[in-house]
Amino acid sequence: MSNRAAHAAQLGLLDQATGNHAAWRVRASDRARRLTVRVFPGGGVEIVVPNGTRPRVVEQFVAQYRSWIDRKVAQYRSLETGNGDALPVAVRFQASGDCWRVDYVEAQGAPHLTVDGNRLLLIGDLSRVVLLRHALQRFTMRVAHSILVPQLERLAAESGLQYSTAQIRRQRTRWGSCSRRGTISLNACLVFQPPEIVRYLLIHELAHTRHMNHSPRFWALVEQLEPRWRECDAGLSQGWREVPAWVLR
Repeated sequence: MSNRAAHAAQLGLLDQATGNHAAWRVRASDRARRLTVRVFPGGGVEIVVPNGTRPRVVEQFVAQYRSWIDRKVAQYRSLETGNGDALPVAVRFQASGDCWRVDYVEAQGAPHLTVDGNRLLLIGDLSRVVLLRHALQRFTMRVAHSILVPQLERLAAESGLQYSTAQIRRQRTRWGSCSRRGTISLNACLVFQPPEIVRYLLIHELAHTRHMNHSPRFWALVEQLEPRWRECDAGLSQGWREVPAWVLR
């Protein structure tokens, strides 16, 4: 059996260990040093485990934290509105303090977005909700790039931690990542987080350019650059509550 096939088989066994819940996902990671659990908008659950973790260990871990997981899932689901297609009347990015009012203008043709000062004009066939949402998502991606990448560059220069490239993505499960080649990927949803949380995440990913793990040396470097990292990390774990539903659909 190939390594890839063995890995897939292991994940299948681990999924069974969680009860094969449709909204749950188990991910084996080379970088993981311990088992962790994360709950995401919509009630999705991800269990991250070190490679080679036995299904029985995962089962015990889930049993230990099941009450906490169930509370978090219920908490996130209670935040959802009945209308998942609801579009915003305003868009505010905590990361920069910028805010735009959103006006919808009925017209012929596919919807398109125009920026008019502190207003976002969505002009076109307003019955095409998916296209309206996509236009807002593309706007968020553009603004996220203009906010996050320059800040990452400044922090890299200040800390002496160098990366190769930066990219902005729109993900439901990760705030950021750093590859072994030094590519840092940042979630556009970071723009909905407070500035201190964003700064911590950027420092976290820059620290991975030196330590591709979560070892004591990694956390020592993070603490050197951000002494309040524990508080920020706790805030980031709740950060999905700040992300509007229309961004992730």
